[in-house]
Amino acid sequence: MTNPFLSIIIPAYNEESRLPQTLEQIFTFLEGENYSTEVIIVENGSNDQTFGIAQALTKKYPDLRVLHNEKAGKGLAVRTGILAAKGKYRIFCDADLSMPIEEIRRFIPPNLDNDIVIASREVEGAVRYAEPDFRHFTGRIFNLLIRLLALPKLHDTQCGFKCFRADVAENIFQHQHIEGWAFDVELLFIARMRGYEIVELPIPWYYNDESKISVLRDSFRMFFDLLKIRQNARKGNYEDSR
Repeated sequence: MTNPFLSIIIPAYNEESRLPQTLEQIFTFLEGENYSTEVIIVENGSNDQTFGIAQALTKKYPDLRVLHNEKAGKGLAVRTGILAAKGKYRIFCDADLSMPIEEIRRFIPPNLDNDIVIASREVEGAVRYAEPDFRHFTGRIFNLLIRLLALPKLHDTQCGFKCFRADVAENIFQHQHIEGWAFDVELLFIARMRGYEIVELPIPWYYNDESKISVLRDSFRMFFDLLKIRQNARKGNYEDSR
């Protein structure tokens, strides 16, 4: 079997309630597309029935694969899925589909063909729906830290929809160290070091109040992860071995 054109990777932690609906939306969308696809669910340390439900859904959707990590961590789940994928383009997205799945068309050829395309809620043309002012404010504070410490000129590194060309993904994900929420920053930092082009794509984004991010707890963790990224860079951990 030839490798698919597009792989969609979904990290899933305690997603038993919304996973069936999410997959129904994704596969309904893909039925209307004219390229080959695979969808990979990476269940990572859930304490509900996410893994069993996902496995059962493979009978309904032949192009669905389900992987399991004993250890939790969104970064670990995404890395597992991206490196297991076979697609020429590999996009990971959140299980809540806060960006409508139809927007995926804009990330890939013939619309775009770049090393990395990341969804952005901040660049001109993006629209946020129903997000509380407090969440937006705290997000901007953290993004300011990201720009100061790691990624100047990128407006939104934390939106959970990012697309990589296969060769780029395989080159940078194998050097990922951070397994928590700041993994996006580390990947984009490595990509910048290696000269890859990163395009920010404005999207419509719908706030979901079931987000698993704790603003106070995870903001502290992310801050220390930013310091870890800088330390890893000084140690040469991100040097290109190609």
